[in-house]
Amino acid sequence: MNNLAETERLALRDFTLADVQAAREFWGDEEVMKASGGATPHSALPQVLAGYRKCQLEKGLSVYAVVEKSTGEVIGAAGFNLTESDGRAELIYHFSRNSWGKGYATEAVGACIELARQHRGTDLVHASADPANQGSLRILEKTGFCYKGMKWFDDTQQHEPYYELPV
Repeated sequence: MNNLAETERLALRDFTLADVQAAREFWGDEEVMKASGGATPHSALPQVLAGYRKCQLEKGLSVYAVVEKSTGEVIGAAGFNLTESDGRAELIYHFSRNSWGKGYATEAVGACIELARQHRGTDLVHASADPANQGSLRILEKTGFCYKGMKWFDDTQQHEPYYELPV
């Protein structure tokens, strides 16, 4: 499997169906997903992974498996939800609990920003996070995102800090 981006410690690549078990450790974990609308049912994960592969093939950007290079393990997901056709991409990232606090999310977000800069047709990356998730808010600020204010999100049923980054 080809890596789409690499950092010192991480590789980003397309998801495969073999990643379903690893995805349970982040998308299927209530603790990880409590601020993002809740865990994805384990039975739905194969369709989620297939949908992200299809998005990459059709649009050239997607959400990717984040692989810790030293172990070869998928430790999270980072990339873009492309629901808009106006040059905007929504950045998302989720990591297994045993990967928290190690700087992996900041590293993966940096790699994602570089992918967005290389992608024709993407002018702006936007992101939000639960207001109580100070770690995630710091990641956005460290990686150059500008705070634009509070915005309502239907999926989480709350106002969240909203950030943008021109690419």
